[in-house]
Amino acid sequence: MTETTTTATRASDDCAARLAEFSDEWADLHRQQAVLDARKARLLARSAAYADAFADATVPAIFPPAERQALSRRSTCAALAMATRIPERTVQCATNDAERLVNDAPAVLASLEAGRISARHAQVITDQLCDVPIAGRAAFLEQVLPEAEGMTAAGLKNRARVLRERLHPESITARAVRSEVDRRVEFEPAADGMAWVHLFTTAPIAQGIIERIEAAASESRASGDTRTCVQLQADALAALALTGVTPDDVMSSAVLPHPIEVQEHIKPTVQITVPALSTAGVSDTPATLDGYGPIDPETAARIAVNAPSFTRILVQPETGAVLSVGRNQYRVPADLQRAVRLRDGTCRAPGCGRRARACDLDHSVAWEDGGTTDVGNLACLCRHHHRMKHLLGWNLQHAPGGVLEWTTPDGKQHRTEPDPAPF
Repeated sequence: MTETTTTATRASDDCAARLAEFSDEWADLHRQQAVLDARKARLLARSAAYADAFADATVPAIFPPAERQALSRRSTCAALAMATRIPERTVQCATNDAERLVNDAPAVLASLEAGRISARHAQVITDQLCDVPIAGRAAFLEQVLPEAEGMTAAGLKNRARVLRERLHPESITARAVRSEVDRRVEFEPAADGMAWVHLFTTAPIAQGIIERIEAAASESRASGDTRTCVQLQADALAALALTGVTPDDVMSSAVLPHPIEVQEHIKPTVQITVPALSTAGVSDTPATLDGYGPIDPETAARIAVNAPSFTRILVQPETGAVLSVGRNQYRVPADLQRAVRLRDGTCRAPGCGRRARACDLDHSVAWEDGGTTDVGNLACLCRHHHRMKHLLGWNLQHAPGGVLEWTTPDGKQHRTEPDPAPF
């Protein structure tokens, strides 16, 4: 009995020692990460200051002063984004956050550099700080920082919001009116034919929507519907948005419509790329819905039937070469414009995912410099990158096959190629 107990104690001690080793190294890695995050914040803040200082020298004088500064900043962020294959918008947001941290919350930055808080803690604080008037910031930071050093980022988020509300000199009514201007809906593609729709609106409206769809789902479940509660809530919201029924109609119906029934009410103007064999019914190769990505052939056919106008693009199954482009849409673009947008798929700046149909068609070699209007000299660029291409230090070369060679102001080169046929 003594030997067994001694062996168990030894094993327990070994386990505790190994666990202590893991936890110590884990904590040390987090401290090192915090130091690196602080360095990144300082670097981004310096890059923004540089962009402001050299805006007049790098951006043509035809732009107003305020716009020159914005263009200079975006040019700097674009170079950083291309160097690290990070979305340009991500770098812009990180730069804005870094400026707030470095300039408005130096004590928070010092805590991050010392490894007492993480970048997530710092983000929570600066997110709340950005809407606190200057007069209330010192008091807010004085109270929130000690809290941050002793709790999780999730717990800090709630605590910081309460502190901000308590110390904010402006009434919540005035802030609510100002924030309401930012209401919007956003679309986010997901995998396997699914997607998210995000609604940013006032809290009472959001709560009202949730209560409506929960009640409708509950009624349907009580009537014997076998779908799960979350599925029914999603289907109730889709029915309200797409079928034109009122909330009372949904509430009075014993069973909610299935997504396939609701889908029949979609009447979009769409562009669908369909492999040729799929249209003949001898292949289940996915179709591609413009702005989303791969969808199953059956769904593509169902949507196309209800579309008042759509462009169906047939591609050769082995090579992906374009076979034909339908012409039965409301506004038919020129053949050349259509060919370039189809080839490029998105903006051709490195890392930019803006869809080609929302981009400018840019002459890589300007028309006034002898450039030709053909596929070999045209590329899709979003308005931002179209303008940025003309800033000092940027250069774009159009190689055969639609390949674009970009050179950034820091001398780095980046290559983009046309979108291949999806399947």
